[in-house]
Amino acid sequence: MLRYTLMRLGIFVGCLVVVWGLVYSGLAPRGLGDSNGLWIVLLALVISAPISLVVLRKQRDQASERIVQRVNRAKAGLEANRAQEDAADETARTRAQEQTS
Repeated sequence: MLRYTLMRLGIFVGCLVVVWGLVYSGLAPRGLGDSNGLWIVLLALVISAPISLVVLRKQRDQASERIVQRVNRAKAGLEANRAQEDAADETARTRAQEQTS
């Protein structure tokens, strides 16, 4: 997951540098008034999103699989704890019934 995040950040920073260069060289519009910095960041986000979607498909799928595995392990652990609690509760109820009988 960290690898995917760093690669995504790298693509964004690369797009940010390219957009900044294009804006300051006059090839891309500068934005309105004092919004130049925000314009550059938003334009870089819009450009980097589809690039990341295509280029990082394999890494995104791998990260997704790892997350699913972690969730499944956590669910299995919770189910095991519930089973232990249910067994202990059933044992206590059985003993209580035996004592009252």
